[in-house]
Amino acid sequence: MAVSHGTPQVGEVRARWAWAEATVWTDRMLMALEAGVRGGVWARLYDKVWALPNLQSAWRKVRRKHGKPGVDHVTVAQFGAQADAELPRLQAALRAHTYQPQLVKRVYIPKPGRRELRPLGIPTVRDRVVQGALRHVLEPILERAFAPQSYGFRPGRDAHQALARVDELLQAGYVHVVDADLKGYFDSIPHDRLLAVLRRYVADGSVLALVAAYLQQGILDGLREWTPTEGTPQGAVLSPLLANLYLNDLDHTMQQAGYQMVRYADDFIILCRTREEAAQALARVQAWVTAAGLTLHPEKTRLVHLDEERAGFDFLGYHHARIKHGRLGRWPREQSLDRFRRRLRELTPRLSGQSLAEQIRRLNPVLRGWGRYFRLSPVATLRVLDGYVRHRLRRMLAARLRRLRSGYGRAHYRWPTAFFTAQGLFCLATAAVPSLSRQSPPG
Repeated sequence: MAVSHGTPQVGEVRARWAWAEATVWTDRMLMALEAGVRGGVWARLYDKVWALPNLQSAWRKVRRKHGKPGVDHVTVAQFGAQADAELPRLQAALRAHTYQPQLVKRVYIPKPGRRELRPLGIPTVRDRVVQGALRHVLEPILERAFAPQSYGFRPGRDAHQALARVDELLQAGYVHVVDADLKGYFDSIPHDRLLAVLRRYVADGSVLALVAAYLQQGILDGLREWTPTEGTPQGAVLSPLLANLYLNDLDHTMQQAGYQMVRYADDFIILCRTREEAAQALARVQAWVTAAGLTLHPEKTRLVHLDEERAGFDFLGYHHARIKHGRLGRWPREQSLDRFRRRLRELTPRLSGQSLAEQIRRLNPVLRGWGRYFRLSPVATLRVLDGYVRHRLRRMLAARLRRLRSGYGRAHYRWPTAFFTAQGLFCLATAAVPSLSRQSPPG
């Protein structure tokens, strides 16, 4: 965070930390945060966690996300109906040190573009509220220590900024890439080492005990119940912050060694100018990862030299490679495109009984969301996908007319692009970033 010269004014500090939870981070605390507390370690934080205004703010954020119920089967709506009584009960339990997190429900979802399943942990609503309140307290303290090349799950940062940094480095000649993959990162973080890192910034024993209690929450996986000895469950409110904290030393290690690393959560690459530098960077990462009790995936970690023919790498849903005339470009990776087309097919069955207006109503949020994220793609790629969407809709409309059997040929003239535009169908090509839309797609 940038700090103005001289003694900062309260208004300036508050503006820089506008995202920090106001019920916790008073002007006095923010001034202390910027000035640095004695020894760099914060004490007496636990009363901020159980403060009722903090719990109420954390509950409002949980309510907005409409998450699934945990092992107690209490939904967000059910908790909300009793929130006026539940939140004071939570406060009393935390204050008396009698609060205990409940089991985490383990579920599995497909990994994008892979046959593997990703394990997720769903805490109960009450535990999500407390984790949110705890995050309100810890996040500004840890954010102050985080390195600039980390972009994931941080206030004011996002994947597009990470991609812009990658593009900047590639254009500057950093075309030798360490494409790293941490094997099962969230499930393999050593608890003792993670807590040791946290103790560098927090000395409040009650806060540390509460974090430890979350790390050691029991897992309910189907009918099997077990207690993890490592890892922090994906899906928990506190997990992204703790995951960033544990990799923060890697960020600073690579930065101090002069390497250009871009990290988004556990997904990171290192961009170098030469092959030798890339090999050295990989060796340094390997050494740090081993010492930290983690593992690089042997099959997914590799060196990519973009001066070689057909060389490329995937990062944050995009494929980066050379295009025509040796220029560098990016477009949605194949797994992203396959997943998108599969979703479109689900929404546009040929024999759908829904009206065109209803189909478009259901399609538009999906198109807007995908277009918002992949707006950095070549406009030609987005136009092809727009054509695919219209083809799916023409195919549906043609099925209702016995004379037309497909979405091609006469169907194209019967329902032209202008027809769907008039019906309000969202156009992906309109989401393209103008400065990037001129790059050519692969081919």
